Order: sequence, then C-alpha cells, then structure tokens
Amino acid sequence: MIDLAGLVRYTDAPRRREELLKRLRASGYISASHAAADLGVSEMTIRRDLHQLADDGLAVRVTGGARLPDGAGVPFEQRTDHSAAQKRSIANAAASLLDPGATVAMDSGTTVARLADVLPPDLTVVTHSVPVIASCADRTDLRLIGLGGIFHPVTRSFGGPAVRTALRNIVVDVAVLSATAVGSDGVYCSDPYDAETKQAIAGAARSVIVTADGSKLRARAPIRFAGIESVAVLVTDDSAPAVTVSAVRTAGVRVVLAGEPR
Repeated sequence: MIDLAGLVRYTDAPRRREELLKRLRASGYISASHAAADLGVSEMTIRRDLHQLADDGLAVRVTGGARLPDGAGVPFEQRTDHSAAQKRSIANAAASLLDPGATVAMDSGTTVARLADVLPPDLTVVTHSVPVIASCADRTDLRLIGLGGIFHPVTRSFGGPAVRTALRNIVVDVAVLSATAVGSDGVYCSDPYDAETKQAIAGAARSVIVTADGSKLRARAPIRFAGIESVAVLVTDDSAPAVTVSAVRTAGVRVVLAGEPR
C-alpha cells in the first residue's frame, strides 16, 4: 500500500531536500533513481534537488546521483561506533588469516582500525591510517612503516602522490581494505581521494582481503576501486544478505563469516 501522507510530504521541495541531505550525510552517496522511488517523486525532480544541493555547496553531483563534498563525510569517530560489535568480530576473523612474517598493508577504514588492535605478532604493518599507526607504534613485536602525505581529517589518514609513490617501492603480501559497498562485481567507496589510495594499496599487494560488515553488502556507492576478481577473501558477518554472499562466492572469492567455525 502506498503511503500517500509520505508522498504529500515529499512534494514539498525544502522538506524533500532536507531528507536527501540527511540520507547523503548518513551514507556519503545517494542514488537519484532510488531516492525517487523512496520519496514518490520523479527522478528528474530528485536531479533538480541534487543540483540545488550542489549549488549550495552541500553535495557534489556524480553519475547517477550525488556524494558528499570532499572533507564533509561522517567523522571517523562516528563511523567507528556504527556496527561496533560486528566490526570487532570481523577484525578477529581477519586477524586469524594473517601469517607470521607477512607484510600487511592496512587502509583507513574503521573496521581495519579495529583489526590493528588485535594483530598477531611478527608482522610488518604498512599504513597511511593514523589510528592504525597509533595502535601499532608501541608494540615491539610488530614492524611499522608509516606512509606520509596530505592529511585527510575525515578518514584520519594520509593520502596523495607521496603515499602512492611510496607504495610502488614496497612489496606487500596482503592488503586489508575496507569498503562502503561490496557487490558481485566489485568493491566500492564514495570518496575519490580514498579510492586512489585503496587502489594503490591493492596494486602493491599479492593478495587482497576486504573487511565489510553485513550492511555494506546491501549498500551502494559510486566509485568502484577494485573488481571482485582482485579480491581473495571477503570477511563479513552473518547479517550480510545471503544472495550477495552467494554471488560473491560464485565470482571466486572466499567469504569468511565472522563468528562461524573456520
């Protein structure tokens, strides 16, 4: 049954744009077609709203929708509290996949930051993430290589040409990456700044592990930073939709559900 009250509400442009901005701030990206269906208006109407938000400096238009402006994402501290229990479980499962003596590159995702707290000994850790550096700096049983560059406050990490250049000269056994969305065709994020660094980390590694709580297998994001064929292992949790898990496995990726016996 169609919620007519809801449709009437969202024919009011200011309220509709307020709702779009709320959704944008929650996920970093919004699809015009999905928003049109959800709010009961035409896709053209949503596009006009997104153009207005862009004119106001609140959004950046991209193919199919809009994303938050660089630096306007949800703060790291707020993101790390989301799905905290799942992230801890996923971090523990990912830690069990790391072999002693390996060189492991870690990106700036909140789940990866949780992994930094439970890393096994005898690893070389390569990272541009300030939280990961802070977790590893006092451990005498790890070797730490910090990648410097331009600081990005939203992700609490360094990036830019200096990070990408450094990664060309480091041999990495395993890259552990986070994602905004995961599907049967690839791994996505919403920030081009972040995507460039993730691509560089993946390109330097012999093997790629993606850590993503179940909500990321239902999410959408505009930038594919890695094809699914480049991922060796996806570590997620049992809240992930079974149909997506099955599709990722069919694509040749090993899927580890945190908490299940290995």
